[in-house]
Amino acid sequence: MTLKIHPIKTGCVNIKKAQKRRKPGGLVSVILDKEWTGWLPVLCWLIEHPEGLFMVDTGETASSVTQPSYYPKWHPYYRTSVKMKIKPEEEVGEQLKKMGIINKDINKVILTHFHTDHTGGLHHFEGTKVFASEKDYKLAQGISGKLRGYLPHRWPEYFNPIPVIFNKEEIGPFKKSYRLTKKGDIFIVPTPGHTPNHQSVIVKSDDKIFFIAGDTSYSQKILLENKADGVSPSELKTLKTINKIRELGKIYPMVYLPSHDPESTNRLADESTLYDKTNESKSVA
Repeated sequence: MTLKIHPIKTGCVNIKKAQKRRKPGGLVSVILDKEWTGWLPVLCWLIEHPEGLFMVDTGETASSVTQPSYYPKWHPYYRTSVKMKIKPEEEVGEQLKKMGIINKDINKVILTHFHTDHTGGLHHFEGTKVFASEKDYKLAQGISGKLRGYLPHRWPEYFNPIPVIFNKEEIGPFKKSYRLTKKGDIFIVPTPGHTPNHQSVIVKSDDKIFFIAGDTSYSQKILLENKADGVSPSELKTLKTINKIRELGKIYPMVYLPSHDPESTNRLADESTLYDKTNESKSVA
């Protein structure tokens, strides 16, 4: 098996423009904003590797559309600021089956964070090792987690993630990382901002790296503009992470793959790197 990354689109999400690109007031400005982005992809990623199959995030579930009570109506964000569009056959498990893959074939699942559009497909991976931030896992639980916008009551009962403990193994400006493969070509790195302990996955090939970014930014264009999103608890932490990613892209040719950028799949197919001027000109706002 050779190294290959597959994007898997689990429906679409429509959010406020103030969430995509931060405005003064943070979350309040998101809720009050009248402008919507239009439909954005909800991407998760399958990594084929000689040591096995790895999933980064699990996408959204069709229950978010078919089950009226899936999102808490009492929560102002869910009531006013997000819309989902996903069919049952678009869930990650169903798409993997079409590729001839069942959950037992997946060696590891890595969660970038615990928002529902990244954890909605967890029920497809019973028995699979799931790696996640222990601190974000704790923040996402209980009533306080629901107030923060997480949906812990939607996780499978058997869900018990393995905590990621970062080691002092540097990758460019990232001073710590967690090695996922014996070969040392897939790593998790801390990318706090969008959530307090958000993390991303770096895949190294012979001539470039692929940065599977979760929600470090909503598009490559926004990353290059050095702008935070509107729901990050800390704008400062988000901007520090963005600067590290940009710096890494100057050290290594880097393909940047955030979860909600319509151009992520094209960049992956073309292996277009962060500072490729041709790629920048095609970037979506």
